[in-house]
Amino acid sequence: MATLAIQTISKAGIVPSLGAAAGGGDEFANDGETFLWVNNGGGGNITVTLVTQATVDGLAVADRTVTVNAGQQKFIGDLEKAIYNDTNGRVQVTYSGVTSVTVGAFRAS
Repeated sequence: MATLAIQTISKAGIVPSLGAAAGGGDEFANDGETFLWVNNGGGGNITVTLVTQATVDGLAVADRTVTVNAGQQKFIGDLEKAIYNDTNGRVQVTYSGVTSVTVGAFRAS
C-alpha cells in the first residue's frame, strides 16, 4: 500500500500532481477536510473503495464505494475521521483496476 502525500491548496492555487494508483491500494492522512482525486484514464469503469473503520452496535459500517466511469475524474470527500481513519489517522483506499488510473490527496490551507 502506497502512502499519498497531501497536497495543500493555497489561496494562490497549486499545480496538482497525480500519481499512479497502487495495485495494492493507497492510504493518506486525513484531517476530515482531505479529499481524494481519482482520474480514470482507462477504457472501463472502476470502483474505488474507501475502507471504513467504524462500528455501530458492534457491527462494521459498510465500506464506501464510488464508481469512476471510463475517461472521467471524481473528487471524493467528506471523509469523517471517526468513520474512515485507521489508528494511524489514515484513510485506506483500494481500486478495482489501476491501469491508466491516477490519484492524489488534497486539502485546502
